[in-house]
Amino acid sequence: MTFEDFQLNSDLLDGLNAMGFKTPTPIQQQAIPLILANKDLIASAQTGTGKTAAFLLPILDRIHRSDHRHLNALILAPTRELAQQIDQQIEALAYFLNISSISVYGGGDGITWEQQKKALVTGADIVIATPGRLIGMLGSDAVHFKHLQHLILDEADRMLDMGFYDDILKIISYLPKKKTNFALFSNNAQQDQTTGRTYIN
Repeated sequence: MTFEDFQLNSDLLDGLNAMGFKTPTPIQQQAIPLILANKDLIASAQTGTGKTAAFLLPILDRIHRSDHRHLNALILAPTRELAQQIDQQIEALAYFLNISSISVYGGGDGITWEQQKKALVTGADIVIATPGRLIGMLGSDAVHFKHLQHLILDEADRMLDMGFYDDILKIISYLPKKKTNFALFSNNAQQDQTTGRTYIN
């Protein structure tokens, strides 16, 4: 199997080729078709298995094909370092696409806060955020999610271990009910016949 088999946009494939990616990893083979089909997904994958690209590629493909551009995807990550890594990967994968992303995280000074707030108000296709900093931004009415189509919880188990459960629920309360949801865990997973969500490991 190659990435061409997913029928992704040619500009996105050009970005993959430029990065030297030819063959999808097992989690990418399983996850990408499901996400392209608008399925909610809970996945289990270790670091280094290509799990980030597994959800980024179909989202980037969908944004690129969209006629109306709004804030499309929100990615929650437990740490500033991971948020930055995801933002950098989006920049690399979308090198040949006109897609913008913003990373929002704590640890900076007041200037950083104002820069992030201004970027959110200006708008982007994808926001990558740590829960605590995004809660602060929501309180300042800097960002609106009415057109959001995707919510991704990256390293969701780690966020729960770090005590972000209440923050995640509060953020979700600001989001539209109709959206596609992805959660990436390190625990084993299986198909849930009652909820319709797909679990892969």
